[in-house]
Amino acid sequence: MTTWLSVGVVRGDLAGILARFRGGHTWAFSFGDGAPEVVVLTYDEFEDLGGENKFAVPYEVVGVTEVARRLEEFVEAARSGGGAPVVWGEYGEPEAVLLSTAQYRELRGDDQPPAGVVDDPTVRVYATEPLPGSRPLDLDELAADDPLTRELLDEIRAEKKSEAEKKSEAEKKSEAENRSEAENRSESDGR
Repeated sequence: MTTWLSVGVVRGDLAGILARFRGGHTWAFSFGDGAPEVVVLTYDEFEDLGGENKFAVPYEVVGVTEVARRLEEFVEAARSGGGAPVVWGEYGEPEAVLLSTAQYRELRGDDQPPAGVVDDPTVRVYATEPLPGSRPLDLDELAADDPLTRELLDEIRAEKKSEAEKKSEAEKKSEAENRSEAENRSESDGR
């Protein structure tokens, strides 16, 4: 069974969360009371995924002390499906974001789970086995419908063939030189 950090634990470790984000020692994670309700992620990830364009985000960066004081309020807004993402950090710098789990899925473009299913959107497992009837795709098939790709593939193959031929010629020349040296040594030893 998976367990999530509680709201109280997160409230007591906000500075530590920022420190771990800054050091690259943690990723986005969910927390809540008994189920994933809110996601904490870096502001950089939020920005990279286009969060500023997907959500109405207040301009104000909320300080760590204020987040600690109002965390229950933010979580309650997430539970009710309302509330905007909360951008927070130290010294007025945006470092992290609080989102509801539904908002995080929307940010990432993930599907929402069926009603009643407890799902942590920060933990994803994808099926990687081939589908029935699938088969390997070779480069010729991939390049068949694109003249530029076909041309590049032909050039790469020609270069590899040329390199292999040069290597083979060099090896033959080296063998011939070694034989010639051995014959010369034999002749000089026999004199």
